[in-house]
Amino acid sequence: MWMMGPTAMPVRVPAKELRFTRSRQATGFWVAAAVLAAVAVVLAVSGLERATNPALPHPGWAVLPAVAAWALARLALRCIRHAYLILTPLGIEIFPFLRPAQGMQLVAWGEIHAAEVDAAHRRLTLHFNPGKSAGIVLSLAPLRRDRRAWLAQAVQRRLAAQAAPVGELDC
Repeated sequence: MWMMGPTAMPVRVPAKELRFTRSRQATGFWVAAAVLAAVAVVLAVSGLERATNPALPHPGWAVLPAVAAWALARLALRCIRHAYLILTPLGIEIFPFLRPAQGMQLVAWGEIHAAEVDAAHRRLTLHFNPGKSAGIVLSLAPLRRDRRAWLAQAVQRRLAAQAAPVGELDC
């Protein structure tokens, strides 16, 4: 069995699911963590010269940006490791940013009548009825640009296979 992370549940057949993480969203957190880490280093190093220049800040002030950098780096790792969308044989699992275990939503393939991706690959719309008056709109901004096209292709192929007559399906 295959596991992702120390507390993840084992995946029975990992070849039958596609995971999409918040990898693009993590980039901003990495950049912010790097900037704050640099600020912490500058504060700590400049504090060593405080004896000759009392106007310099105390080196203890370096703790604040260092802690913030550590928190942002952990948040970036979390975005990379944990899924935003998982395409499974049952449907699409959608995980919110905050409290993903409690807020996870499963949209079964049978509930989805059609799926649309806008021209810029920024939004995925899952329609639940032929009139397209009910459904879910998912932002694809947390996904890397090259992964958005893969997601759109995977969803559309799955829906096309679902709509095909039973005799035409390859299992």
